[in-house]
Amino acid sequence: MTSPFTLAANAEMLYRERPFLERVDAISKAGFLVEIWDWTAKDIPALAASGAGFSSMTGYITGDLIDRDGAEALLRSARRSLEVAAQLDCPRLNVHGTGLDDRGLPVAPRWSTTGTDWLRAVDTLRRLAALGEEAGRTFTLENLNTRVDHPGTPFARSDDTVQLVQAVDSPGLRMNFDLYHAQIDEGNLIERTRAVLPWVGEIQVADNPGRFEPGTGEINYANVSVALADAGYSGVVALEAWPSGGSDLALERFREAFAAR
Repeated sequence: MTSPFTLAANAEMLYRERPFLERVDAISKAGFLVEIWDWTAKDIPALAASGAGFSSMTGYITGDLIDRDGAEALLRSARRSLEVAAQLDCPRLNVHGTGLDDRGLPVAPRWSTTGTDWLRAVDTLRRLAALGEEAGRTFTLENLNTRVDHPGTPFARSDDTVQLVQAVDSPGLRMNFDLYHAQIDEGNLIERTRAVLPWVGEIQVADNPGRFEPGTGEINYANVSVALADAGYSGVVALEAWPSGGSDLALERFREAFAAR
């Protein structure tokens, strides 16, 4: 079964009954690129020697886009993340509007943003993009939902995320368009995808409700797949979902949803 896209899967959410390196190996042997989150808790030399191809990793440890000290912390940790990305030959590093804790909640929640916040965010992202360009890698700014998983995250909606990416206008910064998050807060996925596609560096998917694999909820991913291919997208589509049953079945359903038609 072939796909017009490059398919990846998140090792943090699949095969959780196994040690992490075994998760990576299982995903890689199934024919997918691998995505990871917090690299500070990983055996990076072992991952680099695993033979797996890596698609994306978290691009910062602490910090945010708005607060002056937070921006400096984000940029410092982004430099360290770039060093790890070089070891893993990982092309994309993911960031958010603010740091998230181990429950996915913002460390410093903001329930509204000002014009000054937007200007500071653009400045921080320009500096971040410059780091990415210099290293030959791309930071991706991800949209998140605030209704279920990430309340209080600034710049979470895809409309906000893409405006920030457009304002920076650099190959070192693109959008990580997460369709699960967009469905919860915004909907209208196919038209929204067409609108943001010129600025997208990666697409992530899970179904809603539950954040399980495609085919378990309300999103018609077969139609989304056709719309993406018709629009000329041939980049990465990554499964960032909990398996509703076994991880093998989740990967099979994901592959089927994004197969060539």
